[in-house]
Amino acid sequence: MTDQASTQVDIKKEKIWTKDFALIVMANFFIFLGFQMTLPTLPLFVQHLGGSDELIGLIVGVFTFSALIFRPYAGHSLESKGRQFVYMFGLAIFVLSVGSFAFIASIGILLAMRVVQGIGWGFSTTATGTIATDLIPPKRRGEGMGYFGLSGNIALAFGPALGLFLVEKITFMQLFLICAAMGLIALLLSSFIKYKKVEKSEHKSVAMKFDIFEKTAIEPSILLFFITVTFGGIASFLPLYTAEEGVEGIEIYFLVYAAFLMLSRTFAGQIYDKKGHIVVFLPGTFMILIAMILLVWLPNSLVLFIAAGLYGMGFGTVQPALQAWAVDKASANRKGMANATFFSFFDLGVGIGAMSFGVIAHSFGYSVIYITSGVSVLLSMLIYLGLLMKSRKVA
Repeated sequence: MTDQASTQVDIKKEKIWTKDFALIVMANFFIFLGFQMTLPTLPLFVQHLGGSDELIGLIVGVFTFSALIFRPYAGHSLESKGRQFVYMFGLAIFVLSVGSFAFIASIGILLAMRVVQGIGWGFSTTATGTIATDLIPPKRRGEGMGYFGLSGNIALAFGPALGLFLVEKITFMQLFLICAAMGLIALLLSSFIKYKKVEKSEHKSVAMKFDIFEKTAIEPSILLFFITVTFGGIASFLPLYTAEEGVEGIEIYFLVYAAFLMLSRTFAGQIYDKKGHIVVFLPGTFMILIAMILLVWLPNSLVLFIAAGLYGMGFGTVQPALQAWAVDKASANRKGMANATFFSFFDLGVGIGAMSFGVIAHSFGYSVIYITSGVSVLLSMLIYLGLLMKSRKVA
């Protein structure tokens, strides 16, 4: 047996699906299900309270900026207070904040509670990515993160469609209480996980308050930022855009998107592990770009569904590869900060997108949102090519 064949056998022997990994996957599913159910319904709730497109963008955006601000604290806490404390604290804050939506009748109070929700989301999602990283064998990290991402993708397959279905059958109060209950299930499951003990570093930073990013994760995180700008436009305004255009099937859009997202997760991570990001990034971003062009056009439901498939396949290919890239280069005691950096840029993209698109929608119409999104994706592709050329010159 050759050395290469022997190495491949050893990698296959490293088990991904342990009890703890299964628990974190299930917990992640339920918290994302509760979150995804609010994504397309919260803009409708803001409209119900008398809010405008600008207020929709603000309420979506303030959540992501709140999560962004607190992710660095979550990253440090993962290495000082431990995985379990950070994760369960974040889940508890998320449950309480989403549950409070059921009793809100003022946009001002909703805005404040979205800030609180962002804190919980920032802590919980930074922790869950790090916990999953701890539990996956390093040589199978791309594949393992792809499987882990499936939990969020499956939630995405049902969450938005379920939320839109329920909002026509029950009150907003009942809907938000159900979303909070999903978080409670995640909290219960998380209590059974055996978490990795914190590794004490011999080299502690003397200025921790200024340590807000892991520098080895910056490049993939910047690329992610320009891609997730598009997500702000889809999550916040696509249901309103399709209604305005008279295009039916927004619930099916989210199902198709999630189905192709899940399909891509079954092979994209393994390709990354074997070939690296060079063979997955550009094809994935190209599909996202075409999806944005189709949304600008949007003549009928068929085009909407094709855009959903392309966006799902593209995002599902690119996101786990970029996350694995961000984590791989970080030292053992900086994995938490690498994940915090990665998701901070994720939040920044969604937040800037949502806030900017609220103004754009009000001034120019919904279709211009997706023109702007396409430009953002193109910028990500160009930056990637620049980084690739720079690395080859160094080599």
